[in-house]
Amino acid sequence: MKYCIGEFSSLLGITRDTLRLYEKHDIVRPVKDHNNSYRYFNDLDARDLLMSRWYRSLQIPLQDVAGLIKHSSVYAISEKLEDSRQQLKEEIRKSTMLLNKLDELNEEIQSIEASLYRCSLKQKPGLYRLKQTDKNSLLKNRGLEKTVNALMEMLPYTFYCFRIEREAVLANNTDNLEYSWGITVSEGDAGELGLEIHDHLEFIPASNCVSAVIASADGDHFTKNALQFMLDYVDEQGYSICGDVIGKLMLTENREGKKRSFLEVNIPVL
Repeated sequence: MKYCIGEFSSLLGITRDTLRLYEKHDIVRPVKDHNNSYRYFNDLDARDLLMSRWYRSLQIPLQDVAGLIKHSSVYAISEKLEDSRQQLKEEIRKSTMLLNKLDELNEEIQSIEASLYRCSLKQKPGLYRLKQTDKNSLLKNRGLEKTVNALMEMLPYTFYCFRIEREAVLANNTDNLEYSWGITVSEGDAGELGLEIHDHLEFIPASNCVSAVIASADGDHFTKNALQFMLDYVDEQGYSICGDVIGKLMLTENREGKKRSFLEVNIPVL
C-alpha cells in the first residue's frame, strides 16, 4: 500500500518534520506522483523507518543510521552498537564523577558553620595550580591561554586556590601577607579528566594539614592576624609548619548587598 506523508507519519507515531529529516538522509525514499506532485510512502519504508528509530534509540548518530539502512553487515551493526556502548559508558563515568562532586561540595557547604574558626586535622590531596594573580591583581600570563581554557573546561572540578609562602607566615611581620590566587585541580581529578601537565603548572604535594574555615569581606587581603588562631593551635599541639599555606574559595554569599567569602585554609604540619 501507499501512504501520504500525513497518514504515514500518523500511523508510525512521528511528526512530519521527523519524517522529512529521515527522508533528507535517504533513509526513506517516497515515490512522487507526477499527476498531483504528492509523495507516497510504502510498507517497506515503514520497516526501514522503524528500524532506524530503533537504532536511534540506542544513541547511534543519525548519519550512521542512514549508513546502516543503506548497507549493513552483522559486523557493521555490532561495531556501531559497541561505539554507542562505549560512549554511554563514558557519559555514565562523567555523570558519576559529577554526582560524587556534588555530594562532596554539598557536604563541604553544610559543614561551613561547624568549621568556621575551628581547627581540625585534614589530609589535603596533591594539587596542580596555575598562578594567576599577585595578591588580588590578575597577572598577564601571555601564552598560557590554552592551559587556562583547559582548566576552565574542567569546571566544577577546578577551583580558585590561594597560596601563602611558609616564610611569610613564620615572619614576625603582621601586615598584609604576600599571596597569590590560581585556578587549581586535584591530582586525582587531573588524572581522571586527562589534564595535560605543563611546567607552568605548580605541583603542590599532598600533606597532613591543620584546617579551618575563615570568613573574608569582599576585597580583604590576607593578614597574619586572620590566621593567628590557627598558628596558635599549631603551637599548642606541638606541630611544626612544613610547607606553604594553601586554601580555596568555597563560596561567596551576598546578603543585602554585602559580600563575604568563606575560605578553607590548610596549614601543612609535621
